[in-house]
Amino acid sequence: MALGGIDLNLLVILQALLEEGNVTRAGARVGLPQPAMSHSLARLRRHYKDELLARAGNGYDLTPLARSLLPQVQEATRLIGHALVPAQRQVPADERTFSISLSDYSMAVLGESLVRRVRELAPGTSLRLRLATIGGDGGSSPRGGTADLADGDRDGCDLLIAPVGFRPGGNPEEACRDRFVYVADPANPRLRDGRLTAGDLRALPHAAARVPYPGTDPVAAALGRLGVTPNVVVTTGSWTPLPFLVAGTDLVAAIPERIARRLAPAAGTTIAEPPFQTTELIEAAWWHPMRATDPALTWLRTILHEVAGQLEAPSAAGCRR
Repeated sequence: MALGGIDLNLLVILQALLEEGNVTRAGARVGLPQPAMSHSLARLRRHYKDELLARAGNGYDLTPLARSLLPQVQEATRLIGHALVPAQRQVPADERTFSISLSDYSMAVLGESLVRRVRELAPGTSLRLRLATIGGDGGSSPRGGTADLADGDRDGCDLLIAPVGFRPGGNPEEACRDRFVYVADPANPRLRDGRLTAGDLRALPHAAARVPYPGTDPVAAALGRLGVTPNVVVTTGSWTPLPFLVAGTDLVAAIPERIARRLAPAAGTTIAEPPFQTTELIEAAWWHPMRATDPALTWLRTILHEVAGQLEAPSAAGCRR
């Protein structure tokens, strides 16, 4: 299909080239070999009468035109995807199966509503859900590139829903937000009036969920601004076990508020306000860039945003688009 004199298939390739600023990385992202990417880049250069990627030492720099194109291209792919699904009237064909990887947060907070809404709108559609964990491929961090995202020809998940920073690169779409609070045993002597001070967090041992990459932990950053280096003595791969590990101990743990409110009563722990300003968890959705305009996947993303938009807001930071 062509529009404006250019093959629309090149739009996804152009987005990858502009976001990655590198032919090889862009090719890996969209699942095309370097010769095919070089050929596509040549076509794009002829179309725009601009180099787009200009040699700079051993790499490339975006030309001024390329920098101006990037936000327009990103918005165009988003709008084309949504335009192919008018509201939520189009639903995928019966027998369609979606594979979705979710963080423990998304599984606990979004999973039930997402399943129920999909079943209401498309009862012939099946969902295959799996927990996305750090080291899910046997390593110490999530897999990079697009190796585990389905491009229509290979096995993989159709959608990954996890915190921003869980996966390197790409252009994830924000799903919802939450804020971090602390959970502690009600008998913790440092807990006063439902709050913990910076001094308390400096003195107490911590339990924490691992983060996939350095610098992607918003709580650690907030504590750092207070001059607090937490003494982490227990580490887990997700947030959901933390209220149960804290119970009956002097441990404290920072977790998203929606999980805390759901699990703290069952664990016998209490929620404590942190000493720092509102610090947010941002959950986002990733998919293979070659499927940016897939009508069925766009429909599923629309349902995700509908479900996320109906979440009850945390006490200090609402879940928003």
